[in-house]
Parts: sequence; C-alpha cells; structure tokens
Amino acid sequence: MAKLHIGEYNTLTVLKVALREGNGDPFGLYLDGGREGEILMPQKYVPQEVEIGDELRVFVYLDQEERPIATTETPLATVGDFACLACSWVNEYGAFLNWGLTKDLFCPFREQKKRMQIGESYIVHVHLDEESYRLVASAKVERYFKEEQPTYKVGQPVDLLVWQKTDLGFKVIVDNSYAGLVYEDQVFQYLHTGDRVKGYIQMVRPDGKIDCRLQKTGQKHAEDFAETLLQYLKDNNGMCDLGDKSDAEDIKRRFQVSKKVYKKAVGDLYKRHLITISPLSIKLV
Repeated sequence: MAKLHIGEYNTLTVLKVALREGNGDPFGLYLDGGREGEILMPQKYVPQEVEIGDELRVFVYLDQEERPIATTETPLATVGDFACLACSWVNEYGAFLNWGLTKDLFCPFREQKKRMQIGESYIVHVHLDEESYRLVASAKVERYFKEEQPTYKVGQPVDLLVWQKTDLGFKVIVDNSYAGLVYEDQVFQYLHTGDRVKGYIQMVRPDGKIDCRLQKTGQKHAEDFAETLLQYLKDNNGMCDLGDKSDAEDIKRRFQVSKKVYKKAVGDLYKRHLITISPLSIKLV
C-alpha cells in the first residue's frame, strides 16, 4: 500500500476488530497502515455496517503517546495548511489549539510570535516536526510560504485567508501558499482575521509579493453587480433609497461595493430602461 501520511487523510483497509483482553469486547477496528503496522480506529469513530476488507477514508493523527490513530472526525486543518485556530489551554511547554479533534494541536512557545492566550484565535501553519515526529502548529507562518515566483494572471480568482490588519489594508494568505495584500481602498465588506473569502489577483510584483482585490476588476464587476442590484430592487418593492448623490459609505455598508461600481451598475440598468433615477434613490420601471 501507499505510505501512511500522518496529519492527512488516508484510505485504509479494515483488517480486523480490536478486542479487549479478558472479556473480548470490541473497542474499535485495526486498519492496515502498511509499514506503520496496524492503525487503531477507536470504537466511537467506527461507521455503522463496516465490514472486514472495506476501505475507509480516515484522518490519521497521533494520540497522547504519539501513536497513529484513525478517526472519521473532520479536522479544521491538515498538514501543510494555514488555519485560524483558537487556543484551548496553555501549560509550561506551550499552547494547545482546537483543530476539531479530540486531541488538541500543540504550538510550542518557540513557535509563537507572542504568548498565546486561552480563548484567542491565531493564524498558524500545521506541519509534522521532522525532529520530534509530532504534529505541531507554528504562528511564524512566514517560514512556510512557497518561495518560487507566483505565476498568477491579473484577474485570476484565488482563495484568501485573512491574516492580519495593517496600516495599508489586510495581509492575506493566497491559495494556502503565498503572502498577499488587499489594500484598504479595495475593502468594501467587514473582514476579520481568520475569514476565508474569494479574491482576484490585481498584480504580482517582481519581488513575488501579491496584491489582491475582493471584487472582479473593471466593467465585469459592474455588470455582475448590476444583476445583484436588479434583484435587490425586485426584493424590496422596486425601491432603493440610494442614488448618485448618496454617501459612498452608505453604499459600501449596504452593498459592499464602491460608489463608482454602484454608479456604473445604475447606469447600466438605466440604459436598459429598467429603472428611473433621482439624486437619492432609484426605482424599478
């Protein structure tokens, strides 16, 4: 079979029922871990009607004694992922983060930018420590970005993880691989650290840094928003109390777009004879 991947999903074959010594009660299943030997799936994770020889897609992590364990639970992140995880508890060695499994994910003090506190959430990278062979998290995420030059094209859609607020805007992690930035004047919605949003490539700089935006560029975005605005009118008795002279912040708060995009969409609907307009409102014909 293929190599077992700790901290990732694996497809493993059911070998046999795990029985307690003495009374013979089942306490789980043993799955074929190849060179890693038999992998225990505790009884509470065993699916109904599973049989010997069946293949199961399971997540494999390490238990308190650093032994591989299979689970059907869904973690918030796997090895190689960046994620926003909440701190559950702290001891003299580091912090433990809730990543959706029974056993929390360890983040040693040396991998923290500042001392983590219970109840707070942090952007971290999940990996298998090569020295200790333990699954760990690191808040020093800059170490784990891909080093090769990104090959994105302008306007290409990407997945963004909001990393942190800066004076320029919001740092983001692009496609779980690169550092990026969304400038303040491109943000027309509320963003918080840990939010996952769709974005679009605005520019890849010669130094590899990426500028992103949250809306499609140019006329295409205005055309898309025109349909959104048309549907809004249909859902609100044909009226919208925002027009050409309305405050840009009111437009941003209502629709998460700039006043420029709003005016383009209004112009498009007007040219199509779908609305009438006044300085402070628009109305369906």
